[in-house]
Amino acid sequence: MEYVNLDAQVGDLSGVLDPSRYLEHLPSIAGDLPLGARSFATDTDHYDFHSRQCVKDLTLRAVRGAGGEEMEIEFQHNCWKHDRDLLIRYAGVSSFVIDPADEDGETDLGTVILDEILPHRDGCSHEIACWEGTLTIVCRDLQATWTEADCSSRS
Repeated sequence: MEYVNLDAQVGDLSGVLDPSRYLEHLPSIAGDLPLGARSFATDTDHYDFHSRQCVKDLTLRAVRGAGGEEMEIEFQHNCWKHDRDLLIRYAGVSSFVIDPADEDGETDLGTVILDEILPHRDGCSHEIACWEGTLTIVCRDLQATWTEADCSSRS
């Protein structure tokens, strides 16, 4: 991540998630982001850790269309925090990298920590940091859609 700090130091506490540098930089780059990416990145709930539409704590559920020009990545809610799932559709994909790359094609990267969307000559780059690895997608644009989730099975 270029601006989002996944290991900030606050007083004596280390390992703090801090998107503040990105949020400070976002107004100066928002106009350079494609429309869908701009809408998702600048949504006030996106980096609000108390919001039900914050990406933090979502779980990667599925990656569809990897290697193609059109892709979808589906994230599952965490019933303790979210009441919606997130589906991101990527158009004009020019690059898709999973780090670390899994030999058997699985994408079990675990829970989302945070993400960062930046302008790119091909449209935008979207880096998604999870506890077990990172997804990076470069595309012409993306469309993020929150959909109702079933949280009736909370224990």
